[in-house]
Amino acid sequence: MMAITRYDERSWCDMLIKRSDKVQYNRVDMEGVVGTRIQWLMSKEDGALNFAMRRFTIAPDGRIPLHDHPWEHEIYILSGTARVFTESMNVDVTSGDVLYVPPDEPHGYHNTGAEDLVFLCLIPNSGDKR
Repeated sequence: MMAITRYDERSWCDMLIKRSDKVQYNRVDMEGVVGTRIQWLMSKEDGALNFAMRRFTIAPDGRIPLHDHPWEHEIYILSGTARVFTESMNVDVTSGDVLYVPPDEPHGYHNTGAEDLVFLCLIPNSGDKR
């Protein structure tokens, strides 16, 4: 049996393990975005064939405005609180909530809490427009 040792990044067989705290943060560059950073934790650049895993951090009172795109995404709220909104509704979410956003659904996020909102967002690789 092979013992697993943690390194900053290690690949054996076809598995890749990375430390998320070593992945670069970038500003989200979209009109109307305030106080939002993204990390591409896993993507096609890492050899992921189908999906990209991203971690977003939105500062208190930060936001991502209403927008849409032709791919679905799944979101898991790790910490913080926010208002998620569409053209017709507002929903408050918090740590432990899971969201599914269908393709072409206009949606946005506003951190309504006093701490950073942190969430994982998974998208198909077709949505990776870097």
